[in-house]
Amino acid sequence: MAAPDQKSPNVLLQNLCCRILGKSEADAAQQFQYAVRVIGSNFAPTVERDEFLVAEKIKKELVRQRREADVALFSELHRKLHSQGVLKNKWSILYLLLSLSEDPRKQPNKVSSYATLFAQALPRDAHSTPYYYARPQTLPLNYQDRSTQSAQNSGSMGSSGISSISMYALNGPTPTPQSLLPGQSHQAPGVGDCLRQQLGSRLAWTLTANQPSLQTTTSKGIPNAVARNMTRSRREGDTSGTVEITEAALVRDILYVFQGIDGKIIKMSNTENCYKAEGKANLNKSLRDMTIRLAELGWLHNKIRKYIDQRSLDRSFGLVGQSFCVALHQELKEYYRLLSVLHSQLQLEDDQGVNLGLESSLTLRRLLVWTYDPKIRLKTLAALVDHCQGRKGGELASAVHAYTKTGDPYVRSLVQNILSLVSHPVLSFLYRWIYDGELEDTYHEFFVASDPTVKTDRLWHDKYTLRKSMIPSFITMDQSRKVLLIGKSINFLHQLCHDQTPAAKMIAATRSAESPKDAADLFTDLENAFQGKIDAAYFETSKYLLDVLNKNYSLLDHMQAMRRYLLLGQGDFIRHLMDLLKPELVRPATTLYQHNLTGILETAVRATNAQFDSPEILKRLDVRLLEVSPGDTGWDVFSLDYHVDGPIATVFTRECMSHYLRVFNFLWRAKRMEYILTDIRKGHMCNAKLLRNMPEFSGVLHQCHILASEMVHFIHQMQYYITFEVLECSWDELWNKVQQAQDLDHIIAAHEVFLDTIISRCLLDSDSRALLNQLRAVFDQIIELQNAQDAMYRAALEELQRRLQSEEKKKQREIEGQWGVTAAEEEEEKKRIQEFQASIPKMCSQLRILTHFYQGIVQQFLVLLTTSSDESLRFLSFRLDFNEHYKAREPRLRVSLGARGRRSSHMYRIHKK
Repeated sequence: MAAPDQKSPNVLLQNLCCRILGKSEADAAQQFQYAVRVIGSNFAPTVERDEFLVAEKIKKELVRQRREADVALFSELHRKLHSQGVLKNKWSILYLLLSLSEDPRKQPNKVSSYATLFAQALPRDAHSTPYYYARPQTLPLNYQDRSTQSAQNSGSMGSSGISSISMYALNGPTPTPQSLLPGQSHQAPGVGDCLRQQLGSRLAWTLTANQPSLQTTTSKGIPNAVARNMTRSRREGDTSGTVEITEAALVRDILYVFQGIDGKIIKMSNTENCYKAEGKANLNKSLRDMTIRLAELGWLHNKIRKYIDQRSLDRSFGLVGQSFCVALHQELKEYYRLLSVLHSQLQLEDDQGVNLGLESSLTLRRLLVWTYDPKIRLKTLAALVDHCQGRKGGELASAVHAYTKTGDPYVRSLVQNILSLVSHPVLSFLYRWIYDGELEDTYHEFFVASDPTVKTDRLWHDKYTLRKSMIPSFITMDQSRKVLLIGKSINFLHQLCHDQTPAAKMIAATRSAESPKDAADLFTDLENAFQGKIDAAYFETSKYLLDVLNKNYSLLDHMQAMRRYLLLGQGDFIRHLMDLLKPELVRPATTLYQHNLTGILETAVRATNAQFDSPEILKRLDVRLLEVSPGDTGWDVFSLDYHVDGPIATVFTRECMSHYLRVFNFLWRAKRMEYILTDIRKGHMCNAKLLRNMPEFSGVLHQCHILASEMVHFIHQMQYYITFEVLECSWDELWNKVQQAQDLDHIIAAHEVFLDTIISRCLLDSDSRALLNQLRAVFDQIIELQNAQDAMYRAALEELQRRLQSEEKKKQREIEGQWGVTAAEEEEEKKRIQEFQASIPKMCSQLRILTHFYQGIVQQFLVLLTTSSDESLRFLSFRLDFNEHYKAREPRLRVSLGARGRRSSHMYRIHKK
């Protein structure tokens, strides 16, 4: 058998026991076993582990002993010790020195033992169930008389310093067996009074060195230990049935009430929902008040315990709720540790049958002091329980976070500890969402909600939304929006773009808050660390998504194609398409075939600069025929279409495409008016020369020319307004926003603003319905002019053709030697000329009526423009009435234009100042 290591802890401890007791290893075996049990126990001083606080206590003790020079020396030595870093547990060393300096035989102060035990905050390693100290029965108790013991041990104890360690102060009511002290003879356990006398001597030496003998009795000869626990009997002749209760009995009941258990005297009153002493108990006002104040802890404990028991079994309460219950349970464990210490003290007094004296025994007043901090904790927890009723998930975290906004550092520290546990599931949801795009929210606790019924094509718009009620108050709305966008972008890439790039390659940031401690650390720097993580993930994910959309799916190219084709930005293509479509579109709408129009579209593409566009864009361009109404021509139902699918359909949604269709129809109709007026002007130029020989028709030509010129001016101004002030300006704003966009939502929002702007400023919204009706009436008058002019030109050209034929016939006959015209033919020709000349006034009258209607519509249109809230529309009225023709005819225009002019000049003067 190998020899034991002489430097092992067991050998060294055994040698120490033998050296102290002066005995052999065999004789000191029992004391050695006890020492091993003491070293292996979990007893620890219940004081705050603050190195600075212990150092200050040592300095105060030196000052009290009038050793000011030693204070300076100690400060210098402590500074050197703190700077070297050789020792890791400096607090323990200082505490040991402070404990060794105390004299166990001095008179203790009022709160020497239990003040050290209970005055500080409860430690973190508290037990959930009370424990009771049991004295080792294997060790004999052999206590000598106090005076004899002091005489024998004064020298050795003073020199060694071991006896100066206050085991009672460190470990609560755990006695140190005197058999371990030097100079004590090992004797068998005493019996009866001998043991009682020895025990009293031991406790007196440990707790109150200068107190009288614990065997002193009361005035009637009843020992104190017995008198403390006795309930005084009913007095003779007292018929009220009341019983006078001692304070010791109340203390015992209160300790049960602290755990929510009814005592013999203090019980829960269901009617008043509080703990009360029984009516038979005769308590003075002081005891009753202290009892009520102490019983409040039991009521608070029951309230918290009931909440935990109810919610712990509720699965629908979710992970956040369960974390809240765990946090409450941990705080109750701290409370149970206090109760375990109190119970162990009471049990020790009962087992030994001794009164430990007024300086150390449990009293109601001491309990009030020792339970002051625990009561604050329980009140805070009970308030949290009330405030969190009916809440779950992020809403519960917000409720807890609201209690951190207090000026009490003690309460704030308590709530922040609870919040770190409660928020850990929320932060776990958050990091799983922003780094993996996964949403594992079984109980709907996270502030990002998912709708599984939404199809993939609506993923970005409808599948993921914010639950505003579940957004924790420590996360701002901007942060929550970014969190939503990050996870939504990852899912969009995976499901719509079929990009399976791991999120780790998109986002360089690392995860955090893997434990409640990490979450607690994160709360200390919400504005920097947390915000930095969210911003980094947001910028990198959004940038990656936009790069994929632009490079792989040509998002910006499709946006420009919309501008060129659906908003008529490709001028040469649109003009050539109109020329090719004119023979088809003048026909009734019911006679059109889409495949014929598609062929014409392809012809127009090949003949213009549109042929140089990407094939991906050209194959999406198509013809669409709108719903046919009775009397519609091809012009009324024709429309261009642009097919979108895949990821770009997220930007160009069905609603957006319907807006594009409305704008195209409006622009196509306005373009057609310009096309018609161009044909009218061409007709004027050609027919004016042909009809030069018909002077009677010059008046009609003049009126046609004047009316057409008015219409051309109107259409040109409208086209300028629509093309430059609406489309180009709005497109420039859209393009700048798209170039600066940080995420896909910014692009979608900018695109929607662009469409809303052109819808509104092109008079297609509900507020501009009156203006649009007037504008359509103007368009109708232009078509009426075209039809009327065509009819007049046909009649005039037919008459001109007859006259030319008659003249030709006369010349032919004269060459043949005949009369050029007979009387009958002359009479017939004169009659025909008279009929034509008679139709000219009707033509002039028709033109005057057309002019009157047209000017009336334009005048009403100008009035509506001047009262519009859009500044650009009000300026349009200036250009349409550039010569103030309508202003002279309409008083409302004079008032409105004048007032606006004054306002404009006033604003101009203010600007110059």
